[in-house]
Amino acid sequence: MTNTTTIPTLAGDGSFTAYRAVPAGTPKAAIVVIQEIFGVNAGIRRKCDTLAEAGYLAIAPDLFWRLEPGIELDPDVKPEFDRALELMGQFDQDKGIADIEATIRAARGELGDGAKVGAVGYCLGGRLAFMTAARTDIDASVGYYGVGIDGLLGEKHAVANPVLLHVPEEDHFVDKDAQAAMHAGLDDHPKVTIYDYAGEDHGFATEFGERRSDASAKLADERTAAFFAEHLG
Repeated sequence: MTNTTTIPTLAGDGSFTAYRAVPAGTPKAAIVVIQEIFGVNAGIRRKCDTLAEAGYLAIAPDLFWRLEPGIELDPDVKPEFDRALELMGQFDQDKGIADIEATIRAARGELGDGAKVGAVGYCLGGRLAFMTAARTDIDASVGYYGVGIDGLLGEKHAVANPVLLHVPEEDHFVDKDAQAAMHAGLDDHPKVTIYDYAGEDHGFATEFGERRSDASAKLADERTAAFFAEHLG
């Protein structure tokens, strides 16, 4: 079952919608699905549906609601890609983390005491997944091709729960120096695991469109599934 829910902000200055996919039985945990710069589009909704099929309550908050509520963009259409980059430039990431935290609290409130909540994010969402691990009490976080994580290494001391990062080696948004900095800063972190994907570019695990690289996407998603099974139950 899928629906749209409304979540109030922690600051009490508004509310935002979130796509919600519910498993057939009792959820074994919840997972917050963090959007790319393209909004909660068909690909992000499909990520939620797949997690629900695996037994999780999956919730994807509309993080661009302050800029343009309900926006859905196609990365394979250049004007829409350009619009997504504009939105990214206007996006307040600190407020985005606050909205993710509100979503975490809503999920815990729905599932009850002791429920675990994870997060998985893509592109911008991959960066936000790392920030969520450092700034909230999320139980486990996964980031796919997160941009600028090398600039967030000063927050690594605050990462208390498991983090998994998927890094395509030919990511045209994350150069080799940035990747090397991520490894240098995080390889010895007891809570962080990094997988590299040779020959792959940004967006390789998207559900739809030209960016998808099927074999690597399936491998990364299998690793993510095993990670959540271990850390969320």
